[in-house]
Amino acid sequence: MPIKGASSEEPPTIAQEDKLRAQLYGLLAKFLSRPPSVADLEAVAALKGDDTKLGQAIGMLARIGGRADVEGVGEEYHDLFIGVGRGELLPYASYYLTGFLHEKPLAKLRNDMAELGIEREPKASEPEDHIAAIMESMTGLILGRFGTPAPIEVQKRFFETHLESWAPYFFRDLEAAKSSVLYAAVGAIGRNFFDIEATAFAMD
Repeated sequence: MPIKGASSEEPPTIAQEDKLRAQLYGLLAKFLSRPPSVADLEAVAALKGDDTKLGQAIGMLARIGGRADVEGVGEEYHDLFIGVGRGELLPYASYYLTGFLHEKPLAKLRNDMAELGIEREPKASEPEDHIAAIMESMTGLILGRFGTPAPIEVQKRFFETHLESWAPYFFRDLEAAKSSVLYAAVGAIGRNFFDIEATAFAMD
């Protein structure tokens, strides 16, 4: 994983609502950081949705994941994010915000990560502004994987600074991408979840 400490156990004092938020960040980070494994597809096939927009997107992921084969989804991931030369999408904050890679949004993110005690894995090949890495950071802030659980105002500031300005556009692009099948459902989950997060943070 790109972020150090992202696989640690969460402390038992986290509110259930925050554990669910962290699970959604973690689910999205996992599917966006690498092609899903057989175990990943089996896990999402067991998910249950509901009548909300987010629940419907989760139900769609469960249905597609239950029918998908790991080789086909691996090809889908390759076409979306790797490609020949480049994939259909570039999932980096710098690219979405400036049109170029390794720009000021990455430098700002690195500074904020250092202040929060978030470290990049030494062997990580992707820069920290890859969307999966930023969402791993959000997971860790919620669950206290970089120390103690971050106060809601710290989570809010990190979300608004490093995700809210561009990630919803990425998720819409992912949902509509010509290569997306299973990843159309991942995009729908991200889009609806971020709508909920933005609304909740705006009320704090």
